Amino acid sequence: MFCTVKCSIGKRGISDKKREGDNCTPSGVFKFIEVFYRKDRNKKIKTLIKKTYITKNMGWCDDPKSKKYNKLVRFPFPYKSEKLYRKNSLYDILIVINYNYKPTIRFKGSAIFLHIANKSYKPIFEEFSNLNFFEVDFKYKYRGLLGLYKLFKDLKKLQPTQIADLHSVMRTHVLNFLFRFNFYKVKSLDKQRSQRKKLFRKKNKILNPLTPNQYKYCEVFNNLGLNIDLSNHQFTSPIQIGFETQNKINDLDTKLKWVGIAPFASFQGKVYPLDLTQKLISFLQQEHIVFVFGSGEYEISKLEVWSKAYKNVFASSELPSLKNELEIISNLDLMISMDSANGHLAANYSVPVITLWGLTHPFGGFSPFLAETKNMFTSDREKYPKIPTSAYGKKMPKGYENVMRTIDSNEVISRSLEILSKN
Repeated sequence: MFCTVKCSIGKRGISDKKREGDNCTPSGVFKFIEVFYRKDRNKKIKTLIKKTYITKNMGWCDDPKSKKYNKLVRFPFPYKSEKLYRKNSLYDILIVINYNYKPTIRFKGSAIFLHIANKSYKPIFEEFSNLNFFEVDFKYKYRGLLGLYKLFKDLKKLQPTQIADLHSVMRTHVLNFLFRFNFYKVKSLDKQRSQRKKLFRKKNKILNPLTPNQYKYCEVFNNLGLNIDLSNHQFTSPIQIGFETQNKINDLDTKLKWVGIAPFASFQGKVYPLDLTQKLISFLQQEHIVFVFGSGEYEISKLEVWSKAYKNVFASSELPSLKNELEIISNLDLMISMDSANGHLAANYSVPVITLWGLTHPFGGFSPFLAETKNMFTSDREKYPKIPTSAYGKKMPKGYENVMRTIDSNEVISRSLEILSKN
């Protein structure tokens, strides 16, 4: 039995000459040896191989000078070792594979596990040399009020001079209070709540467009004295296709234009019907390369059906990480997206974006940057007058399950071809 899983690899890619500390993932075919897991976070682990629950004193030796190199150890231990019992979820479940295991050769590499890969948005910001990305784990390390206080102390270590809150939710309000109490200048996002209420209420809606969020973010920085003028905005260049990604797409016809389709979203009320999505894919892949994007078991299963059914369709599930996906997205000729992150990511690179709107609406302020009105297809409000039902499409009124079927797939195809003919 075979399965494909999405995982992260070493910062420097895959190597057949793995060495300790080279940040590479070894190439090869390896057997599963043993499963280690956090019993307090995983109640039932079903497996045919040996399983051991992780205790606080467990580690894995990565010091070639030790006789226990690439072996399980118990703390206190005199040599350099990696902790298995962690505050984050990285090692909640890990599988030891038989790379450099028996026999163990010093300096050939250690702690090569199959384990949970944290979803990280860091690759989005890697191109900015003057920006530091601080990843926050609210599930474990910074959970609850005590966790927020710890986060505050950790953020203080970065020695900020001003605080820009671009989220304006309960967690950031707590952090803002702590920073203000310590005499920091803090400015928060104005979420236009009074205007939103009029836009999203069930009856007597006032359908006036809210200021797009990109410009509201600028207001925050401008209030801190950091003048940002989006009228002179310069888009970032497409990311060069790396060796790892290129190897995955080698069989594709490089002469054809690239179209991205991201048919999924966080809530069902923003998802284009799969049969209509397939119609888009089927037509566009005839003369273009179509990259389909999604995550999670259900979405990936659909992507793989399409990639197997059509010659010119490539599923994002074949790419190891978000970094690889960004390489593709930044080089697209067109992105077709729901009201979701993929549309915004494409717009960051000046890729033309067609967006399809279900229970949400562009007037909510979440349209991609500089999106053209004719590229935004909305569901029929005469038939479904409660649209928009909420900012994020979470509220599904009874009888509104098929709102997105009012978006004509033929019109989407026609507009797609018009854009592609110009690029």
